[in-house]
Amino acid sequence: MKWQGNRESDNVEDRRGMSTGRKVVAGGGAIGIIILLLNLFGGETGQTIGSILEQTNQQQTTTQTSGETRSLSPEEIQLGKFVKTVFAYTEDTWTKVLGDNNIEYRNPKMVLFSEAVETACGSASAASGPFYCPGDEKVYMDLNFFQELKTRFGAKGGDFAIAYVIAHEVGHHVQNVLGTSGKVSQLQQRVDEVQGNKLSVALELQADFYAGVWAKQNQQYLEADDIDEALSAAQAVGDDAIQSRMQGYVNPDSFTHGSSEQRKYWFMKGYNTGDIKQGDTFAELK
Repeated sequence: MKWQGNRESDNVEDRRGMSTGRKVVAGGGAIGIIILLLNLFGGETGQTIGSILEQTNQQQTTTQTSGETRSLSPEEIQLGKFVKTVFAYTEDTWTKVLGDNNIEYRNPKMVLFSEAVETACGSASAASGPFYCPGDEKVYMDLNFFQELKTRFGAKGGDFAIAYVIAHEVGHHVQNVLGTSGKVSQLQQRVDEVQGNKLSVALELQADFYAGVWAKQNQQYLEADDIDEALSAAQAVGDDAIQSRMQGYVNPDSFTHGSSEQRKYWFMKGYNTGDIKQGDTFAELK
């Protein structure tokens, strides 16, 4: 993705290399990456993490020492600049797109962290994966996640995979601004678990759709393989792909984010149309 020399967002707080000075519960061995992927691109943090941790005996507690810091490497500094630029692209895009629809957009913030973080939605470790917290309107990301996504789950990697994830999480903020996420949360309190999961899937697929709309609006910055990188990431984090790899079978009733094909479809629909009015992922539930 083309980004160097463009504006960097002022709404990114870089806490990488800083210790939280608290105890964090994180999965030992494979469980950490399972939690990470099951929560990938999630909305409110803490719910799925807690249920998995209660069901596993592979937990471990790691203690972080207060006040410990380390210097970021040149590569980490460069990656931070890339993330800030992509975040600025989302600010410009959604200010314009929502403004064209007579809706005022308020910029979210982003927190880059290592190991663990405190949020308005609760405490989270790096194992939670990237997520958006509506309580403080912040996107939280441990950038080490992307190496895991590439090496252990077969995604192509590349800088646009990161851009896609950022755009997806900002998509959740768009839903917050539009009031969609609040309505879904209220509906989920009145339905059973299966229907609640279907609502979660629709919410996640709409965030993928918004990520596609964002990509369409930023075509001037795209390079030849960028869309393939996004689709590869979407393929890797589909509920069916994760369940098949982790447990050997697929249970659609337990999906919370959508299948690989659904995630790719809705991203591409957003990219091909560039029209936020075409993203009614809830239609089949009506």
